Amino acid sequence: MEARLDLMADPVFGRFMKHMVAAHRSLGDATVPESTLELVRIRASQINGCGVCTDMHTKDAAHAGESAVRINLVAAWREATVFTEAERAALELAEQGTRIADASGGVTAEAWENAVKHYDEGRLVALVATIALINAANRINVMNMTPAGGYEPGRFH
Repeated sequence: MEARLDLMADPVFGRFMKHMVAAHRSLGDATVPESTLELVRIRASQINGCGVCTDMHTKDAAHAGESAVRINLVAAWREATVFTEAERAALELAEQGTRIADASGGVTAEAWENAVKHYDEGRLVALVATIALINAANRINVMNMTPAGGYEPGRFH
């Protein structure tokens, strides 16, 4: 598979990516565990069928010490016993926030209230922004048919 555009060689995309990376970095002081944010990125990428983002975030999660069992069970998090209640709330928020077009009301009140039980306002802001950013990245890469498999952990950090 070959990408439709060489995004990394395009100066307009380069400027755009600097802002995306800056937006990502701006969330660094929100104190949501990085492992939770990686799980959220993995789940949204799975839902959106973004191979390159799934490749990136599973490798980054493993590189940061996340277990293979937890990474492999993200797609089946509801049935898995390896996630905390806070992580489950974040994964539910990620799923519903990613599937906005599929749900008539967006994120349900129940999912939101469950997230509120585990995260304060600043952490919720970080989760919402992370979900929005990964969905944007997923859409860029899916439209571009960016191939997966060659990501090296830490490349964009």
